[in-house]
Amino acid sequence: MRSLFLATCALIAATPTFAADARPEIGSFGFDTAGMDRNVRPGDDFTAFAGGKYLHALEIPADRSNYGMFTRLTELSQTRTRGIVEAAAAKGRPGSEARKIGDFYASHIDEAAIEARGLAPIKPELAAINAIGDRAALAKAFGIASRRGIATPIVVGVAPDRKDPDAVTASARQGGLGLPDRDYYLDTANPRFAEARVKYQAHLARLLTLAGYEAKALGADARAKAVYDLEAAIAAVHWSRVESREAEKTYNPVKRTDLAAAYPGIDWSALLTAAGLEGEAVVNIANPSAIIGTGKLVDTAPLAVWKDYLALRTIASAASVLPKAFVDADFDFNRKTLGGQPEIQPRWKRGVDATSAALGEAIGKQYTAQYFPPESKAKADELVRNIIAAMDQRLANLAWMDPATRVQAREKLGVFTPKIGYPAKWRDYSALKIVRGDAYGNARRAAEFAYQRQLDKLGTRVDRGEWSMTPMTVNAYANFGWNEIVFPAAILQAPFFDAAADPAINYGGIGAVIGHEISHHFDDQGRKYDKTGRLADWWTPQDVTRFKALTDKVVAQYGAYEPLPGNRVNGALTLGENMADLAGITIAHDAWQRSLGGKPAPVIDGLTGEQRFFLGFAQVWRQKYRDAALIQQLVTDPHTPGHFRPYVVRNIDSFYAAFDAKPGDRMYLAPAERLRVW
Repeated sequence: MRSLFLATCALIAATPTFAADARPEIGSFGFDTAGMDRNVRPGDDFTAFAGGKYLHALEIPADRSNYGMFTRLTELSQTRTRGIVEAAAAKGRPGSEARKIGDFYASHIDEAAIEARGLAPIKPELAAINAIGDRAALAKAFGIASRRGIATPIVVGVAPDRKDPDAVTASARQGGLGLPDRDYYLDTANPRFAEARVKYQAHLARLLTLAGYEAKALGADARAKAVYDLEAAIAAVHWSRVESREAEKTYNPVKRTDLAAAYPGIDWSALLTAAGLEGEAVVNIANPSAIIGTGKLVDTAPLAVWKDYLALRTIASAASVLPKAFVDADFDFNRKTLGGQPEIQPRWKRGVDATSAALGEAIGKQYTAQYFPPESKAKADELVRNIIAAMDQRLANLAWMDPATRVQAREKLGVFTPKIGYPAKWRDYSALKIVRGDAYGNARRAAEFAYQRQLDKLGTRVDRGEWSMTPMTVNAYANFGWNEIVFPAAILQAPFFDAAADPAINYGGIGAVIGHEISHHFDDQGRKYDKTGRLADWWTPQDVTRFKALTDKVVAQYGAYEPLPGNRVNGALTLGENMADLAGITIAHDAWQRSLGGKPAPVIDGLTGEQRFFLGFAQVWRQKYRDAALIQQLVTDPHTPGHFRPYVVRNIDSFYAAFDAKPGDRMYLAPAERLRVW
């Protein structure tokens, strides 16, 4: 793959050809013209022009906190996966992947069996927490929790070594908050956060009561308040999400022998041994000041409060496989209160998601065989080649980048690895034990199996063929350490990609997404990794200065957007994704134009090729939110809300020509004000 893409960087492949009798899944050419609102000027609100009627008529399903094109495909993926797992439940020899898939799913959706077992499955874990008698035992409990995927204030495990991307190292980072972000504890000005804090304490008391803790000497309400106060103190020392984005700040390797002196208050020996990291000589501390602050709390906060905290984290992590009262409590707070979602998803959807999380590639093997034919992969590969070639040309001509840096940037792109559809080698699940009827045990064993897979990498060279998403996932990602982009099969569908659609729609849709992910490797964080994936400083100081002057403008432009009154986009938190949107649409437009080979694009249904390209981009971002979910996204998510993402077109000159956008239009920017990073 690397040599193939290296050889084509300077060229644009021919536009993918489609069968003459094939019909697009959406409309007559791949776009929903009926969903447009032509009463809106494109230059006033391109989101509304491209999809205003669709969005006005859209009702968010009761079991969703938001709905958009990603959600639409996610539901399709869930339905297809349901067919696979339900079929697997009735076949397969004992111990086979098919049997494991079927048994895990059948166990998860068997509510009667879960109800009958009650609290019996979790009681040994709660008893072990209750038996904690000193700070060493508390640290040991943190290590055990990490193995089980349970959030604690010090999350230990295995992570890539950023200075040696083919190796992994022991790591420790901040964690353990029950609310979505530190701001929910610390922001006293936002009334929604104040309401969430009150309801969160009631939620903690409800969990304690359900688990029988109200019978103790101190009532559930008082114990919940003490745990909340402890979490608020943890939040007070946490790094912000903006600070945690900085790659070099989160790379702080420390010799194990120096941990106790550098980060006191924590029994590191007990913690690391319990986590299976006792033999590691170095631990990377991702958030030093947060770990120091947490260490003080570990050393001084009452042990009884820490035990209640751990019990609550353990219960919360297992709510989906506990009796209905716990399921309802988890939904009422985490989905309904925080996300505004009126109804819980049906059990089969939750079962599909849980099974996919535990046995994703075993399912993915069957999913891609049924739903991602070789011709789809070939056409997606071809489109990726075109986008990479367009990015190469952009890098070759960047005025703000020094010539020597441009050479290195193109070298990095030249050894790029795109992964399309599914992994070349599937994961081995033979060591994962699944027992039909034991939903709780299956969930715990799946978490420990995943953790052990990471432990097994210690002392070895990592397999760069691995994937971090399943083929059924409607998403994509850029991996800086491996210099790769990854596109699972499930996102390579309409409206993002349709082999029968007009090429302008595909380039505006999946093409911009591909360009988005490629550009991440050259954004404010990705540019800190060299062509081998190593964290390295390969830009000149002048490059960095000029680049920051440009990115400051990106922060300012997006920071002015206000999706809800009093709730603006965090331009610093969303910087990387906003830059990637800008790069993605720019690069995809280049690739589409050059793929025409100098010939004019046809007019279809009265729309020019230029117009269809931008409409294809806007179509994939049709999205609607409940207010609570939107507020949570603005605080926690590095992505600008979907319905604001089409606004990036106001920075593209060809958009103005395509839609006659002019001064006086609300989205209009004078040429000198348009963001021109790439």
